[in-house]
Amino acid sequence: MLVLSILVIAVLIILTSLWSRSATPLSYTDFLAKVDGDQVVSVTIDDRGSVFGTFRDKSTFTSQIPTALNNAGLESRLAAKNVRITAEKSSTDWGGALLVFLPVLLLIGFFLWSGRQAQRSLGGGVLGFGRSKTKIIEEQRPTTRFADVAGYEGVKQEVSEIVDFLRDPAKYAAAGAKGPRGVIMVGPPGTGKTLLGRAVAGEASVPFLSVTGSTFVEMFVGVGASRVRDLFNQARQRAPAIIFIDEIDAVGSRRGMSGVGGHEEREQTLNQLLAEMDGFDQSSGVVVLAATNRPETLDPALLRPGRFDRQVTVPLPNQSERAAILAVHAVGKHLGADVNLERIARATPGFSGADLANLLNEAAIFAIRAHRTVITPCDLGAARDRVLLGRRETSNALLPEERHAVAVHESGHALLAALCDHADPVEKVTILPAGVALGATEQLPEAERHLYSESYLTDQLTVRLGGRAAELIVFGEGSTGAANDLVSATQLATKMVSEFGLSPVLGPVGYQPAQSPFLPGAISQIPQGPYSEQTQRQIDQEVARLLGEAEDRAVAVLKRHRAALDRLASVLMDQETVDGSAVLNSLRDEQPPPDTDRGGDLMPVVSLTRGEQ
Repeated sequence: MLVLSILVIAVLIILTSLWSRSATPLSYTDFLAKVDGDQVVSVTIDDRGSVFGTFRDKSTFTSQIPTALNNAGLESRLAAKNVRITAEKSSTDWGGALLVFLPVLLLIGFFLWSGRQAQRSLGGGVLGFGRSKTKIIEEQRPTTRFADVAGYEGVKQEVSEIVDFLRDPAKYAAAGAKGPRGVIMVGPPGTGKTLLGRAVAGEASVPFLSVTGSTFVEMFVGVGASRVRDLFNQARQRAPAIIFIDEIDAVGSRRGMSGVGGHEEREQTLNQLLAEMDGFDQSSGVVVLAATNRPETLDPALLRPGRFDRQVTVPLPNQSERAAILAVHAVGKHLGADVNLERIARATPGFSGADLANLLNEAAIFAIRAHRTVITPCDLGAARDRVLLGRRETSNALLPEERHAVAVHESGHALLAALCDHADPVEKVTILPAGVALGATEQLPEAERHLYSESYLTDQLTVRLGGRAAELIVFGEGSTGAANDLVSATQLATKMVSEFGLSPVLGPVGYQPAQSPFLPGAISQIPQGPYSEQTQRQIDQEVARLLGEAEDRAVAVLKRHRAALDRLASVLMDQETVDGSAVLNSLRDEQPPPDTDRGGDLMPVVSLTRGEQ
């Protein structure tokens, strides 16, 4: 629109300038001189004194007769030279007027067009400005069923009552019971909260109105509240129906956290949502489902009974659930006969459903790179390393002394994991760089644990400091390769002291962590319990004590098994990647005294040797 306006104005200016150049302007004195010189053939004069004439050479001119002069003799002078005279009534100069007003009109039109486009993007014009941006799945209702959602039997049982209520609300009314008004699902990203919402709608065979929390809030005051009202009106018209609000924390965060008063747009939207959930009739058969991975940020008024009656946690899948999820995502892929999904599930603790889908996709890509259509266990192992560690850096060649240092470092991790009674078995040790890691020691749990003892945690500290201990024994000094180990060990020791109450100095105290329970690294908005600087000093001292004792123990154990350390490092230098049996073989010829100070592992770990970044 703007480009078209500029082009029209340019064309008008060019045409006007061409017209003005074709008629030569003359002063009144020059005009009389041309007449007296017998150079004028004809003239046209209007009632305003404007003159348009033609010379004998066919060129044209313009002039203006001064109104203050007595021009009675002009007609006789023109007649004496045989100049043809034409008189006409003056008319409006529409070309000039158009040239003046057209830019203004085009500018006004441009702003009207821009405003209409903005309104259309915000809700379909002026009449639809406050309409909710809801994706309504009604004609083709969701075909997803609970059988299509692998695992999560406990979660399915929780939400199955919603299905029963929507199918037969009269049964609840006859017994004097009320069906759930709202259910909020919380859990880490990628665990399938949206998929479960669609499964509920599919099982109940009712309309499913899906919307995200961010679509309610706009820069215009009142739009969010209007869209909330429109959303619930649409649900009532289609009742029984399900309203699914994804990422509800975008609109349901605690009021007053932004420091702005009650007129702030997001808070007004939340107030309208609270009123709608409190105000609609339960017998209408409208149920609100919501999903978030930040429940700690939600307003308490939103979570009270009568609005969201239930809070269902959708955790990361356990080992059996991971196997079921892998089986679902393996449909359509050609797996080798030797692929064991149960073993893959055991090797992927902490993986969400989305992570498992990505794992199988990466394995298929590795198979394609090898010009195969069948996925092998090697492809799955490489895909797991790709997800955990990053892309294998084949161009990142290490110097011979660096390869030796990485081999010694990883040998220290692996030997301590094999020598500690509570540590998980070693699955693989490699000195091939991947991502930012120069090497890795992978441990797999024999069974999935949910409770960790103090000895288990202490043993985990020892294993994580095993690489640094091996470097101190062989080279007499540490290196930057233990940076990641030190960070993870310090974090674990800090939790043992400040959260788990495992410090004899601080005693049985625990302080609220500042991180979100489902988003690692995200700062929670729940106020953290304050403690004094003296307490912080004691926490620092206890963390340093735990780390120092773990390092001393690791050094002492590896010194007793120095021969096994050298043998395993030599094998790694030759083969670059070995499995857990190579670690046990390096210890087979030795009969060391038993280590009475045993510990364990908080979670199955991948110990990394990082290079200087």
